[in-house]
Amino acid sequence: MPTAFFKDESLNVQGTIDHIKYLYNKGIKSVLVGGSTGEQHSLNLKEKMDLLNAVSIEEELINNMEILFGVSSIRQLEAVEFGKAINKTKIAGILLGYPPYILPTQEEALRYSEKIIEQTNKPTIIYNNPKRTGFDLSINNILFLSKNDHVIGIKEAGHKDKIKKLKDQIKNDFYYYAGGEIDLEDKVQIGFNRLSSIAANISPDTIKNWFMKMLSNQPITDHEKIEISSIIEQIYTGSTLVNLKEGINGNEIDIGICRSPLCNI
Repeated sequence: MPTAFFKDESLNVQGTIDHIKYLYNKGIKSVLVGGSTGEQHSLNLKEKMDLLNAVSIEEELINNMEILFGVSSIRQLEAVEFGKAINKTKIAGILLGYPPYILPTQEEALRYSEKIIEQTNKPTIIYNNPKRTGFDLSINNILFLSKNDHVIGIKEAGHKDKIKKLKDQIKNDFYYYAGGEIDLEDKVQIGFNRLSSIAANISPDTIKNWFMKMLSNQPITDHEKIEISSIIEQIYTGSTLVNLKEGINGNEIDIGICRSPLCNI
C-alpha cells in the first residue's frame, strides 16, 4: 500500500492508517506498509518509526490483519535499528529489501540480510527487485536464506524464471510473491502463489477474486478480463504511483500526493 503525504510532502500518518482501515473494511486481511509502493526509500528512519508506532496501537487492525512492514535502507545500521523496533511489536512480519544505488556484492547482501533477520526475529519475505535497486540477489543466496526458519518466501520482481529453479530445491511451504499485476497470469503458471498487489488498493474485491480464480484454475470470464484490463491500464499507464494515489483520493481517502520528482506534472 502507498504512504500518505501532505501537500508539503511531509508524512501523513493518519491518512496512511485510514487507508489500511479502508482495505480492512473491504475484507483485505494482509497489507504491506512502507514497501516500494509506499515510497520506502524516501522515508527517513524517524518517519518509518512514526508509521510503525501508529500502526502498532491500532489493536483491531493488528489483531485481525497480517500487517507487514518493508525493511530496507541504504544504511544497514538503520535497517537493523528499524528491525529491532519491529521485533518489539505485534507486526506479523517483514519484507526485506536491498539498498538502491550502492550495489553490494552477493556476500555483502547476504550478511546484510542475516543481520536484519536476526534482529527483527519475525517471519521474513525476501524482496529481490533489480530494476529498482540495481542489485540482483543470486539464486544461491536465495537458496541459502530459504534455509533460515524465519524466511517464508520471496517477492521476485526480477527474472521470473528463477522461480522454476527455486521450486525444485526449496521446501514445499515456501511462498512466491508476484509484485503487481503485470503478466500475473504467466507468473501463476510458472509457480508464483502469492500476490503483492498494487491495483487492490483501488479495486480490492476485483483483484482478489481474479487472483484466487487463477490459483484454483477457475475460468476467467470475458467480462472479468475486460474489467481487469481496464484497471491495469488505469494504474500502469504513465506514472503508476501517481495514478494509484489519484484513484485512492477518489475513494475519499486522503492519501495525498507523491514526493517529487513524482507528481511533477
